[in-house]
Amino acid sequence: MILEVLGSAVLGLILAWAGAHRLAHRLPARPLLYSTGVAGALFGDFVTRTALGPGTALLSLLGAAVISVASLSLLLRPAGRLRRRSAPA
Repeated sequence: MILEVLGSAVLGLILAWAGAHRLAHRLPARPLLYSTGVAGALFGDFVTRTALGPGTALLSLLGAAVISVASLSLLLRPAGRLRRRSAPA
């Protein structure tokens, strides 16, 4: 179980690093990014392990990856400037 938790944390760090490397201009500061990736992976591992039970390490890591990516995607900023159109009177 401890190796599963460590694997999930490392997976969260790797996903956060990949996101920071690929989308650096659209993401906030790296400490927030890395902590969100790890927290999302640990939460995903917890939820998947609770739902499926023990003995499903690969599925738990898959759940950790899905939740980590989902939580990291919430940090994305829009690509361009937002245009505000005034409503015609």
